[in-house]
Amino acid sequence: MYLSDFDLKQLEARNLAKLPVAEKNRLLGKMLRDLIEARERLAANSSTSSRPPSSDPPWSGPHGDAEAEEATAQAAKAKEDEVSLPETGPSAPPDGRTMTACPDGKPSGTGLKKPGRQPGAPGHSRMLTLPVTGTILHAPTHCAVCDRVLDGDAFKARTGHYVLELVAGDGPGLQGLAVRHDKHLYGESACACGHVTRTEPGRCPDEPMWKVGLSEWGLAGPFLTSFIVCLSLRMRLSRRNIQEFMQDWLGVYLSTSTINRCVHEAGRAVEPLEGQLVGEVRQASLAHADETSWKEWGKLLWLWVVSTATVSLYLIGYRSAELITNALGEDFAGWLMTDGYKVYRQFHKRLRCWAHLLRKAKGLRESLTGEARLFGEHSHALLTELMDAVYQAREGPPTSLAGRYRDRLEEFRLMCGRHRDSRHEKTRALACEFLNDWEAVWIVLAHPYLPLTNNEAERALRHWVILRRITHGTRTEQGSRALALLISVIETCRKRKHLPWPYLAQVIAERRKGNPAPAMLAAA
Repeated sequence: MYLSDFDLKQLEARNLAKLPVAEKNRLLGKMLRDLIEARERLAANSSTSSRPPSSDPPWSGPHGDAEAEEATAQAAKAKEDEVSLPETGPSAPPDGRTMTACPDGKPSGTGLKKPGRQPGAPGHSRMLTLPVTGTILHAPTHCAVCDRVLDGDAFKARTGHYVLELVAGDGPGLQGLAVRHDKHLYGESACACGHVTRTEPGRCPDEPMWKVGLSEWGLAGPFLTSFIVCLSLRMRLSRRNIQEFMQDWLGVYLSTSTINRCVHEAGRAVEPLEGQLVGEVRQASLAHADETSWKEWGKLLWLWVVSTATVSLYLIGYRSAELITNALGEDFAGWLMTDGYKVYRQFHKRLRCWAHLLRKAKGLRESLTGEARLFGEHSHALLTELMDAVYQAREGPPTSLAGRYRDRLEEFRLMCGRHRDSRHEKTRALACEFLNDWEAVWIVLAHPYLPLTNNEAERALRHWVILRRITHGTRTEQGSRALALLISVIETCRKRKHLPWPYLAQVIAERRKGNPAPAMLAAA
């Protein structure tokens, strides 16, 4: 850089007018080179510089080159594994079909292969070496026609499947976790009336948008599925790391596709609870709302949160007024604490976050432009003084500060009016922000018990912002929907002082049977 901050602070318009043309041209050349250097730094990313990929913004899109190289390598490997044999000779099929060599050296032709994945093909078979802990019989207890009690000895097993499940010990919390490998058998029993009653694994009917099934016919039990959700969302582990952790510590091997399916299945299981959370949010007397960017496989979306004393509701969608209106309703009667995003202005009882305004005023106070510095210093000093007054008012008897600071606020309104047409962009933006949200900013002076900042919503987003930086978002619409539903349930349970994982396992178990989801637990 040719010009330092100290140099720029001295470049006032009246001083520039006195410079000769030659000196102005030299100064213009320095400023042009500084501008080019700054733009180049701003445009630099991991593909054009030595910066790591983690420094790229989440909306920069997938790394197509790396994916193309990986796909090419997999195709080449698959081609190397396939060895064509001659179509003539004693081993060729009589109809001229091509044959491939299996790893054991025996040829196999089209139509002669065994069902399922062939030996040597890419992918993994089920690698389960745990011994069976026990056999669970799902025998019908009553006749489906006459409701007569059925004899358990008459049960005949017709089908079954294996289930891996975590069980907790008798200690507090989730101490003493152990893995069970149970064999579940389903079948039929004949009644004296002649009717045969049959049992089958539970299944939830198909639902719109969800491509993942929800049934008891699966390898991972409800509590193990809840454990996988914990590792994925709270511990921020990738599917590969979850696979490695479970194999090393639990002796359980699951494919990454099975792990991913468990997360999506859990999201589908808790979907009915969203209606309960939305209803409780709309009845709240105070709510905090905020949003942050979210990437869905190259598509820029937004992660929203509406946080109350007992509910944290997360949504992923576009940054529009429609989404927040659907969450809060058009007749939301409580106080709503937000930032300056204009879609929140439709709510009448709105509060503005002073922390956002203080940061912007501080930025202007450190500006290189004299006009911006003066406005920033005045705004920052006023906000700091009034914030101290609100804190003092909370410690004493209920009182209103609006009358005491009426004249000061009127003077500040006139100052904002003078700067609303400023040529300095950020000065103009802050002045307009104060004027547009005047009532929302200063209403707290009349009600000092109301919050001054939106830290509640920002803290609710912080963990998931870190997850976004690690994972770069989600890949599918179903993945985004599952994540928003699951973190809503997890954070709401935390707010209500309940452990979320046993409750999540209970919801998964009931929904797999086709039953309604158990209601959210009340605050402890």
